[in-house]
Amino acid sequence: MTRPLLIGQKANGLPLDKSLRSKKQKQHQRIRKEKPQQHNFSHRLLAGALKSHSGNISCMDFSSNGKYLATCADDRTVRIWSTKDFLQREHRSMRANVELDHATLVRFSPDCRAFIVWLANGDTLRVFKMTKREDGGYTFTANPEDFPKKHKAPVINIGIADTGKFIMTASSDTTILIWNLKGHVLSTINTNQMNNTHAAISPCSRFVASCGFTPDVKVWEVCFGKKSDFQEVVRAFELKGHSAAVHFFAFSNDSRRMASVSKDGTWKLWDTDVEYKKQQDPYLLRTGCFEAASATPCRLALSPDAQVLALASGSSIHLYNTRRGLWTTQDGGKREDLLQSSGSSSPKLVFQQVFVAASVGDGCPGL
Repeated sequence: MTRPLLIGQKANGLPLDKSLRSKKQKQHQRIRKEKPQQHNFSHRLLAGALKSHSGNISCMDFSSNGKYLATCADDRTVRIWSTKDFLQREHRSMRANVELDHATLVRFSPDCRAFIVWLANGDTLRVFKMTKREDGGYTFTANPEDFPKKHKAPVINIGIADTGKFIMTASSDTTILIWNLKGHVLSTINTNQMNNTHAAISPCSRFVASCGFTPDVKVWEVCFGKKSDFQEVVRAFELKGHSAAVHFFAFSNDSRRMASVSKDGTWKLWDTDVEYKKQQDPYLLRTGCFEAASATPCRLALSPDAQVLALASGSSIHLYNTRRGLWTTQDGGKREDLLQSSGSSSPKLVFQQVFVAASVGDGCPGL
């Protein structure tokens, strides 16, 4: 018969309290060993890894002046990074707290004096104003009231027109909403694509485009009067040429080029500098093969000059030269894989004049 230990008795030659502490220490050590180690990635083109978030990063956006990068994560914070520090050893960031919620999407305002976020639990937009302090930092203040709830399905993307005239939100059903800056809906677009996989505003602020289950990209013009008063949203043109659903698309900086990637295993580059009111259709400039797109959802980003296309699938990023096709190394080697991460979802991509930033998604608090 085993007798219970009394207070002060020894267990395995140790006092009882020390024995319990020893067991707890071993358990903590075991838990530490079971935690996945942070993925270490190196590449000859890698400028740096930004690490401050304690949760998974879901979105990022460069400011229009190229000075800042905004990132949001499920740690209830938005962080603002200075791009001039990207090549330094230390990367400092400014933190904006998202009270009682967390942001899944973030976008800078054109004047870089504010940013908007989509709230995961609130299902609405929140505006943060940025006020510069004397020490060079910023104070972030959320508007007293969030935008009203209008979407009935999860929101997949948000955007602010570079003219500052309207905001776009798109959900995974077939709905795109056009808002004014005060939170009033100006127009509702039904994309008729069964579901939306991506939507965006063109850099010229004239167009809103979407893609989804259908094998095309649909583009609308958001029309304003001479006094900047909203008038209407009209269908402009479509990118037709894919034979299966379109995963993603992107505009060039001047809005004269667009790129798309489809489940048919191809990417396409288009000339969209057309007069659609005269029945001119976009021109197909190049088609490239990307077999990974036929099996898994993909994302893409187009460089400002439209000469480099970044495609993300699974945990890899591939760079293509849109004039020559597949991107090769200087010595004529194989295609350039920019990222091999431990995440399972496709990396989020965004181009700036010098940098291409990537967030690897699942299980990674850095980029």
